[in-house]
Amino acid sequence: MNKIAVAGSLHYDIMIDAHHRPEKGETVMGTACRYKFGGKGGNQAISAAKHGSEVRFAGAVGADEQGRFLVETLRQAGVDASAVAVVADAPSGMSVAISDREGDYGAVVVSNANQKIPASVFQNARFWDSVSMLVLQNEVPETINIEAASAAKQRRIPVCINAAPARPLSEPFAALIDILIVNAIEARDMCGIEVEDLASAQHAATLLAERFAKVVVTAGEHGVAWCEAGKAAQALPARKIKLVSTHGAGDCFVGALCASFTAGHSLAEAVASANAAAARHVSQPAKP
Repeated sequence: MNKIAVAGSLHYDIMIDAHHRPEKGETVMGTACRYKFGGKGGNQAISAAKHGSEVRFAGAVGADEQGRFLVETLRQAGVDASAVAVVADAPSGMSVAISDREGDYGAVVVSNANQKIPASVFQNARFWDSVSMLVLQNEVPETINIEAASAAKQRRIPVCINAAPARPLSEPFAALIDILIVNAIEARDMCGIEVEDLASAQHAATLLAERFAKVVVTAGEHGVAWCEAGKAAQALPARKIKLVSTHGAGDCFVGALCASFTAGHSLAEAVASANAAAARHVSQPAKP
């Protein structure tokens, strides 16, 4: 059984390339614009499918052209999108991201239909058929995440959350989580440790493993650290690559890690596989 259920966001992304990201009050002339599939949930689902897992997705889109594009993109990637709801009273989610010449980016996300994922999907036994892991993120309301995680735990299915974007996790929700994946900013907000290198990433992972069974802290160009409760934290340096863009790297990492872990590999092996996948992702030229 190597099927992953992902519940989360779908966004129609507008990607803009520019010399730099604008300061407050500044207008910057861009150099290119692309329209892409996005949303942490959708990106992680496609990454998991790309790395060998069967994937089922639960989410919501508007009754619009953008929503049809998002669902069709999932299907073309081999993701089961039968649990994606089409809502009439909200447009599809969207985001605008600006990538600078160094390859870094910033984004603004509008959730729209992602706020309206129906909880009823998680009460349907067929949704959980053969599922070996549930993957969540913080781009949908926590109430939805709790509904999904509670249903998974009732079936003894482990729950992984990529706690991004950063926001507090309620204690009832935190108690349902088996695997926590965070970046440097999210780790800092959750445990107070400034993650500036692999040593501090390991420190953050160790503290967070007091609350969660398995913790992974990504540290950008430094690499990644991880810790399992009761064990010493470990770290893996980032691969040396020529950076093109960091956009989507975290989602690629999460999908690859979950695919490897549900295939029976150890957390250390899954982290190494995800680290390699993310390195390939950030060094690839953007698709038109």
